[in-house]
Amino acid sequence: MASDRTVQDYRARVARAVAAIVADPMADFRLDDLARLANFSPFHFHRVYAGVVGETTAATIRRVRLALATRLLTGSNESITQVALTVGYDSPQAFTRAFHQFTGQSPRAFRQQMRRAILTVDQAASNDSDDEAMPTVAIVERPAQWLHALRHVGSFATIPHTHRQLRLRAGIRTISGKWGASFGNPEHADRFRYYAAIASPDPWPEDTEIEALEIPGGHYAVHRLTGPYTRIKAAVQAIYTNWMPGSGYEPDDRPILEHYLDTSSRGIAPAALRTDLLIPIRSASMP
Repeated sequence: MASDRTVQDYRARVARAVAAIVADPMADFRLDDLARLANFSPFHFHRVYAGVVGETTAATIRRVRLALATRLLTGSNESITQVALTVGYDSPQAFTRAFHQFTGQSPRAFRQQMRRAILTVDQAASNDSDDEAMPTVAIVERPAQWLHALRHVGSFATIPHTHRQLRLRAGIRTISGKWGASFGNPEHADRFRYYAAIASPDPWPEDTEIEALEIPGGHYAVHRLTGPYTRIKAAVQAIYTNWMPGSGYEPDDRPILEHYLDTSSRGIAPAALRTDLLIPIRSASMP
């Protein structure tokens, strides 16, 4: 039990450093400052951080800044050069290389694709790019399923850390499926829960943080997304905005699921990643 408490204490202390990075991605973070936030010796902190998070502090800062860039490209009219400067790159060329490595697309292509994905139904109807704005959706019925899950705590930008921690907890156990499950409305943090989850036929020992999570069965609208995980939010919104109103279905009160078809993303280009997005549905009520 002492070992479990030590692990939890390390995670909680490192989480303070991660939260500081997410809260102010453009701050001039020094290793000593982050170590002080986590109450670790600067001499050892970089090793502790990498062991808990699975990457260096520099990699976390770079990834959080590029996540900020995806929001700026989608939600603002700033030029790509201005976005590059805003997130700390001295030149558009350096920014484009880093952004392509992060998302699998150039900043310009990402902006164009995200803006097409969030077209309203009326805009899509009057636009020549209907086929691109309307996601391809299949209807499937799934049985209930039990998963081993780790609840995410903190900013959405740190969700990959939670998946990485769950993968480390799995150890050598067989992983037959890698999932994400969202309960509630992310706009209301007090009523929203996100879990990183794994399907595994192997037994797991009791763990104070790993939960047995039941995913209810039923009908789901499934869209296969090929591309970086940064596109998941826009793709889900496109299903709700463009597909759902004319489908004869309405959302059901069950979790939204992300099924990561590549159980390990090592060595896979972001543009080649495959994710099935499952929206719970039921027949639409008659007005």
